[in-house]
Amino acid sequence: MSHDHDHHHHHDHDHSELSETELRVRALETILTEKGYVEPAALDAIIQAYETRIGPHNGARVVAKAWTDPAFKKALLEDGSKAIGTLGHVSRVGDHLVVVENTPQRHNMVVCTLCSCYPWEMLGLPPVWYKAAPYRSRAVKDPRGVLADFDVSLPKDMEIRVWDSTAETRFLVLPMRPAGTEGWSEEQLAELVTRDSMIGTGFPKEPGAPS
Repeated sequence: MSHDHDHHHHHDHDHSELSETELRVRALETILTEKGYVEPAALDAIIQAYETRIGPHNGARVVAKAWTDPAFKKALLEDGSKAIGTLGHVSRVGDHLVVVENTPQRHNMVVCTLCSCYPWEMLGLPPVWYKAAPYRSRAVKDPRGVLADFDVSLPKDMEIRVWDSTAETRFLVLPMRPAGTEGWSEEQLAELVTRDSMIGTGFPKEPGAPS
């Protein structure tokens, strides 16, 4: 765990980021509770998880490297577990981690039939709603509607592909690199990668967005 204390985690950045996250969580609370995704009692756990920064640091670093290193990206899409295994600073993932790439034509999102198949080594703790039956069943039947609940609106002609992870095969979404990040370091890019963007229920942060 010691690598969480790397120099590029700026504490002032974390604190200012938190307040924006909290606002987003509060807004999501209402939607998710009304739609029956989440028991109100479970929301305390969600907020606590955000506040303690159960962060998707490993996944963010993998995504940032894929954005900057074409050879690694190719290897990652061919065999996610094997490619991630070549990175010394990232803990070992399961044998079958499949990385699916978002493109201007296709958006990927991940659902899970069983709770055990979340790639926690990459993404931290699963959000409570991810394990909720209504999220799973609606994501398969109406992925565009579920994404709209998360303020993710996609062009009408964009394909949405839903991947159902299992105990054998888990998925990590490789989001599109935000424009305006040319020349950024991997560390800077990793700061833009959100957990939800690696599940497919969100996008990376835009450069220059309030942190």
